[in-house]
Amino acid sequence: MNFHHLPLFLLVFVTFSGISQTTKAGPIIGDYGAVWEIEDPDFKTDKSKEFKVVFDVKVGPESDTEINRNLNTVARFLNMHAQSGVPASQLKVALIVHGTAARNLLKDVAYKDRYKVANPNRKLVEDLLEAGVEVIMCGQSSKTRELPKEELIPGVKIALSAMTANIQLQNQGYRPINL
Repeated sequence: MNFHHLPLFLLVFVTFSGISQTTKAGPIIGDYGAVWEIEDPDFKTDKSKEFKVVFDVKVGPESDTEINRNLNTVARFLNMHAQSGVPASQLKVALIVHGTAARNLLKDVAYKDRYKVANPNRKLVEDLLEAGVEVIMCGQSSKTRELPKEELIPGVKIALSAMTANIQLQNQGYRPINL
């Protein structure tokens, strides 16, 4: 079929007709992590394997009122694989947070004290923790940025450092994804 005569908007529709036209969140993280459905991909996902991944997030948004898109990527990872048929029990996810993203792990009270608004990332982090994601704060960032454990969202762990946590998790077979 010759597509040269079609207007650009129709050509784009024809080109992307194998991809759903809307994104969808869930089933693991319902309010975050919306992803596109990819129908019949050429590179198939091996649904029989375990996916062990450690996300290293060091950059947070400049605005005090924005969701950290890198934290949302962790929700996207969980949702896209679950939507594609990978059982949640085969998704082993750790999240290491440091640098400017460290403040995204604060409880609302501590965040409000510093930035005058509630933490826009709190619910996302709580949802990730509830889904079994191991959320780890770099101890060095905690001290440098004056973010003590008692001011962090319950369930967040503190490590000696982001580097240490990365090495230990990689020694346990986790594959790194740096954001």
